[in-house]
Amino acid sequence: MREQTFVFIAASFGLLTLSRLMLSAWQWQRTQAAGGLWPIVKGGLRIDAAQIAMLAGIPALLAPWLGHHQAAGAISAAWFMAAWLLLVLLEVSTPQFILEYDTRPNRLYVEYLKHPKEVLGMLWKGYKAALAGAFLLITLLGWTGYRLFGQTMAETQLSWWQSALYSLIAAPIIFLAIRGTLGHRPINPSSVAYCSDGMLNTLPLNSLYNVLYAIYSLKNERSAADVYGALDSEQLSQTINSCAGIAPSNPKIPSLHIHEPTVKSTTALNVVIIVEESLGAQYVANLGGSGLTPCLDRLADEGWSFTRAYATGTRSVRGLEALVAGFPPTISEAVLRLSGAQRNFFTLAQLLRQHGYLSRFIYGGEAHFDNMKSFFLGNGFDELHDIHTFETPAFVGTWGASDEDMFDKLDTLLSAPSKQPTFTLAFSVSNHSPWEYPAGRIEPDGDPASVENTVRYADWALGRFFDKAKASSYWGNTVFLVAADHDSRVFGANLVPLRHFHIPALILGAGIQPRRDNRIISQIDLPVTLLSLIGIRSEHPMIGHDLTCAGGGRAMMQYGENYGYLKGDRLIVLEPHRRPTQYRYAAPASYTPQAVDDDFLKEALSHALWPSWVYENNCYTLPRLQPETRQSTSSYSAEAADVLRMASTSATTASASGTKDTHSTASHP
Repeated sequence: MREQTFVFIAASFGLLTLSRLMLSAWQWQRTQAAGGLWPIVKGGLRIDAAQIAMLAGIPALLAPWLGHHQAAGAISAAWFMAAWLLLVLLEVSTPQFILEYDTRPNRLYVEYLKHPKEVLGMLWKGYKAALAGAFLLITLLGWTGYRLFGQTMAETQLSWWQSALYSLIAAPIIFLAIRGTLGHRPINPSSVAYCSDGMLNTLPLNSLYNVLYAIYSLKNERSAADVYGALDSEQLSQTINSCAGIAPSNPKIPSLHIHEPTVKSTTALNVVIIVEESLGAQYVANLGGSGLTPCLDRLADEGWSFTRAYATGTRSVRGLEALVAGFPPTISEAVLRLSGAQRNFFTLAQLLRQHGYLSRFIYGGEAHFDNMKSFFLGNGFDELHDIHTFETPAFVGTWGASDEDMFDKLDTLLSAPSKQPTFTLAFSVSNHSPWEYPAGRIEPDGDPASVENTVRYADWALGRFFDKAKASSYWGNTVFLVAADHDSRVFGANLVPLRHFHIPALILGAGIQPRRDNRIISQIDLPVTLLSLIGIRSEHPMIGHDLTCAGGGRAMMQYGENYGYLKGDRLIVLEPHRRPTQYRYAAPASYTPQAVDDDFLKEALSHALWPSWVYENNCYTLPRLQPETRQSTSSYSAEAADVLRMASTSATTASASGTKDTHSTASHP
């Protein structure tokens, strides 16, 4: 059993490495253009070690204790043969899958298994030669595996102390191999992504790993229609486009439209989005907060400040999807973490690439955290600068290099001569528990390791950067957006605690006049507005409002399983499998129950369902990038009638004054 294990491990490494080398040679022109073979081989060894450790870990740990039993040896041989055939099948399938979809087998491979009759018919009619070759190769490699480790082998029984020593050594090695890193998060596909070519980023993976990871990731996907009720897809798109003021231009991408900028620019302006970690309005004096951000308050007086901006969620990835992709929130995980959004999913970088921009992401931590690296590289970004690219940072905490180090990197990149305009996304890390920052920058109040003092430091670092920027050569041709991803802690007795979704957001830099804007806005409005400010006429699927025109007035947010839609002073809250509730909202925390307005409910429900629908149908993208449509429901059924009926029931049972609702939690939105 021990010998079987070692032979299986060696054979598996050999198979996967040989397959990866052959695929790289086949795609050599692309491989060479992206930096050569070494990143693929190096990343592949890490992924293969994790995959093989998962397959061989249990037999390896049991080998010294049970290896001398014939039954255990037979079970082990059967296990290794099954694992080997899976590895072989997926690797043999890979070249044809790359030809069809320009990626390794992924979730689509699994979804096709739901339709065996149609898929087998397609393969038999169109790919007979490929099937014959694959069958011969699988047979040959299967026979090889059987000869190497598919038969019961005689083993020498170890003494108890030898078995114990073997287990003590093997267990941590297997654990570390599966985890793949000593960092905060285990290895994932983003850990080995290394370039802006999405297909090449899958070559360090092996195909079984990629398929299993896709299956694992399905847990992050939930259908909003299953949770809140449903609407017909045509009705859904009409409502969304009407609310966004969109005249759609492509039936396959229902929100695709021409965006005419309101600002005319004779030169290509740089764009910088600075995402401030966990900086809620509660800390910002000019937004009614506790006054811990004097630098941000000063900047707000110098730029276009939005006093009623709302985050779409409570996680960084939620804020990033809104600010970089203009994508509204869903009950699923943010798209950065969903397998179906790792390629051909719309981002500003994707669009700006068509206009000659170089796009880059700067982050003081490890970019594979929350799958950021894979998502950004797969969707238009050209460069990633994370902690591993920072030379002699001034301070490194639990989450990475400090904000001042990140801003120094940003200043260096913006100061470097460039033949093309740039789009830079810069994400801070310091304002996060355990509240670490370099000493000597601020005068702490009370316990230095507190959120209040870390906010002071984050504000100091932001102000220090803008003092440099305003004296720089790039200031006059760069538009900056500064916005928080979310508040530091979102809590409260309300179904959707709106006061903790309130965040700072301001635009300043080239040509931006000071202005205090009191409209309700959402994070998804900001990337659309940036396109107008830099004067780019474009075609995109974003449904945010261009705030240089009439617009704003509404915001949407996901809070756990609850969805809130705020428009003016009216708030609709959707809960899973319960009647929707409506309130009159007055900041910071006044909720007066109202009868549910059916038209307002339809608008709110449409905004809750639409992001899930466009994700499931691969239609949040640009026309030349739209992949094959996945096998999924093309419309939401008429369950909307049930939701609207529940709303009507809720309305009729409310008191005439509108101050009390029969829903047991109506007074706690």
